[in-house]
Amino acid sequence: MAADLDALIVRAQGGDREAFEEAFRPLYDDAFRLAIAMLQDRAEAEDALQEALLKAWRKLHTFRVGTGLRPWFLTVVANQCRSIRRTRWWSVQRLAVIEISHPGPSQEPERLDLRRALSLMPAAQRLLLVLHYYLDMSFEEMAQVVGGRPEAVKSRTYRALRKLRTSVLAEPVPEAVG
Repeated sequence: MAADLDALIVRAQGGDREAFEEAFRPLYDDAFRLAIAMLQDRAEAEDALQEALLKAWRKLHTFRVGTGLRPWFLTVVANQCRSIRRTRWWSVQRLAVIEISHPGPSQEPERLDLRRALSLMPAAQRLLLVLHYYLDMSFEEMAQVVGGRPEAVKSRTYRALRKLRTSVLAEPVPEAVG
């Protein structure tokens, strides 16, 4: 499997767009979830993913075959999201709560509380939690995406998790209306 991916990357580095598409297609869902988590806006996340794909195509020659395409591409996506956040004039003000209407049958109140608390966290902490718990990345992969040593990333992730847990447990529980 890894040899197949390496062969696709080599072909893509040689200009084969179909090989590029085939190599990156399995990463789209994770990349989109990362962009949504960082930008909290579906349209901006779609734009960020498209821009990241263009940048990945242009910079694919810098990728070292055999070193892990997923962390490399998610780093490109994360950097693109940071760039978008920096250019938004409201970026400092915008860590708004994800707008959630009345929960539907598929949205449990606990999940909505968790998403709300996660959306209120600082972007750097939210990113760590999304990478580890939503995208199931190892601390080594996360270190490549956010920069730093895996041990430091692990420590920061667990601090962010403690903060999230405290935030969720501190939210008032709505009283039942009888």
